[in-house]
Amino acid sequence: MRAFVFALYLFLYAPIALVVLFSFNSGRNASELVGFSAQWYGRALSNPFLMDALWTSLIVAFTSASLAAIFGTMAAMGLERLGPRTRAVFDGLLSAAIVVPGVVIGIATLVALVQLFGLLNPAIAAIWPGSDPPKFGLGYGSIIAAHGLFTMALVTMIVRARLASLGRDIVDASSDLYATPFTTFREIVLPQIFPSIAAGFLLAFTFSFDDFIIAFFVAGSKTTLPIYVFASIRRGITPEINAIATIVLVASLVLIVIARVLTREKKVKAGEMGATA
Repeated sequence: MRAFVFALYLFLYAPIALVVLFSFNSGRNASELVGFSAQWYGRALSNPFLMDALWTSLIVAFTSASLAAIFGTMAAMGLERLGPRTRAVFDGLLSAAIVVPGVVIGIATLVALVQLFGLLNPAIAAIWPGSDPPKFGLGYGSIIAAHGLFTMALVTMIVRARLASLGRDIVDASSDLYATPFTTFREIVLPQIFPSIAAGFLLAFTFSFDDFIIAFFVAGSKTTLPIYVFASIRRGITPEINAIATIVLVASLVLIVIARVLTREKKVKAGEMGATA
């Protein structure tokens, strides 16, 4: 059993380790290590097309993660007020949004947006006073909408898990002291669930930043970093691609670790408070 587990982890992480190793290759051949150098990191960061794709990914990831954190928190709090059967239905829908393959979400989102644009653009053109009416199309908005809806389910489930552990005692006590619902949320609930919201935001940012499949369908003329990497690989793998992959890997791991620490610290504090009570 130990040998099987070791072989499994080796199969999963050995290719990633090779990508990191060959990102420091001093030669031009990505599959032949002739020496060690960090030159490819400098070339990657000085590539204008790469930096433009990186900036696009950062804008999309930050915006979609912010929307997912806001609306995911609202959805989590709303679900807590539903009955058990109704809540179970919505829980199933949230789980389905996470486990459905990305290609299905990408195709469905593309079809929905094309149909929506087909209705909105003629209507705007009919009422627009000028000769050049604005048109909705694929781009920043479509990627942000697709990623925001996808990652909102993740944030909702994370925040809901934290809300379920709080209980109604502190909320009821705040109401007994004549606090308004907004004051109760701001002073009591929000400080308790904020680490979960932050963790959900970081995970949503990571999922959006790393996503290729959904963005490939709805990006239009925009190029995100994963799309740029995929297009570059079709022309051949170079150490520059390995350097890009290493940078993205390290950034994603840092965000995931921060999210994990936030949720873990809050669980430990909650356990200590429960033990003290």
